Amino acid sequence: MKTLNFFNKLFLIFYFCTSGLFSQAHKYQPSPENLEARTWFQNARFGMFIHWGVYSVLGDGEWVMNNQNISIEEYEKLPSFFNPIDFNPSEWVSLVKASGMKYITITSRHHDGFSMFDSKVTDYDIVDKTPYGKDVLKALAEECRKEGIKLFFYYSLLDWNRDDYFPRGRTGEGIQGRGEGKWDDYIDFMKAQLKELLTNYGEIGGIWFDGHWDQKEWDGKHFGKEKVNWNYEEIYGMIHELQPQALIGNNHHIGVIDGEDFQMFEKDLPGKNTTGWGTALDQIGSVPLEVCETINGSWGFNLQDRKHKTDKELIHYLIKAAGYGSNLLLNVGPMPNGKIQPEHQKSLKSIGTWLKDNGFTIYGTRKGPIPPNEDFVSTQKGKTVYLHLLNPDLNIIHIENGPVKIKSIKHVDSQKNLSFRNDKFGLVIDVSNLLKDPIHTLIEIILK
Repeated sequence: MKTLNFFNKLFLIFYFCTSGLFSQAHKYQPSPENLEARTWFQNARFGMFIHWGVYSVLGDGEWVMNNQNISIEEYEKLPSFFNPIDFNPSEWVSLVKASGMKYITITSRHHDGFSMFDSKVTDYDIVDKTPYGKDVLKALAEECRKEGIKLFFYYSLLDWNRDDYFPRGRTGEGIQGRGEGKWDDYIDFMKAQLKELLTNYGEIGGIWFDGHWDQKEWDGKHFGKEKVNWNYEEIYGMIHELQPQALIGNNHHIGVIDGEDFQMFEKDLPGKNTTGWGTALDQIGSVPLEVCETINGSWGFNLQDRKHKTDKELIHYLIKAAGYGSNLLLNVGPMPNGKIQPEHQKSLKSIGTWLKDNGFTIYGTRKGPIPPNEDFVSTQKGKTVYLHLLNPDLNIIHIENGPVKIKSIKHVDSQKNLSFRNDKFGLVIDVSNLLKDPIHTLIEIILK
């Protein structure tokens, strides 16, 4: 029996090692600088996502090359029209600060393969191929450093332009002019570009990868096995070596891969799956979380996008993200001239005004003990729980599995103590006599 147990244990060790589960659990050890950066990231809670590239010239989103099946020869004419003479990094960073955001994540290279920085391993970049001829990421990095805003670089793993992105993935099949090359050459190219981003722009917040899903089988409902080796061990190892504090995230819609420092969710709150390709609840890791969402209906500039979200919708999404223990990375798609759309600026500043009064319930908080729903959300700092009432028509709040030991409950604006009952049937709070705000009514619960 002892011999059988020994071989059973040996088999389990072999299984976990070969399946990657054992290494994912024990291999990567974050540095002290990295752990400190993770804490900062969790406390920041709000950032700006920026999708900007030569695709903005066409005003039809960042996937226009794929969606319109524009050939490589045709698409490579676009950089000659890209001349963002109104780009002002000071205006961008000032807007970020006025909006209450703490960091920026910007596209350094998207799926079209065009680099928005001065790369020495390709001339298909903003410095070499556009009349503008300047490195926008360098200017933005300098302004962020001056104003105390952290800068993250989005980097696309997939590429519709390069021949060595081969075997090809599921997207870009209708793009004419795509050749064949060696996958190892593509990995070397990416490593060289990432090294440039990590050595030429000062200390950065991290790298935000996207496109992993392009090389996974998809049956319309579920992702299947991977077709290529992304060499993450080498790539992630290089990032952590060059900038130990830099955080790595990967928008692959699966559980956390060894070496990653935060987990993102695209257009979905953690554990939700409204898109059909969201990350499952049981795949949420113990690392910091981030939700990315658009301010309208598009990531890149879309001239005809009329789906601009209201201030109320955006504020509610920020509150809900915090209630799920997550940051919100809210996207804007600057126009080809370098300006952020006026209606986007207006909404962002409105969120900033709200945060000036209510930021203490968002920044530095963690997921509250009351599960979030459409009517109310909770965040927490120490023994203080902030209950965000989102439905002004609600007069009785009933929470089946709320905090057990409660010292007091009050309405923050009026400082009035609220009547409540907390027993085996749950927590019940009477808010019928409150003058409720149409966007957000704040209730403070002090735990014993």
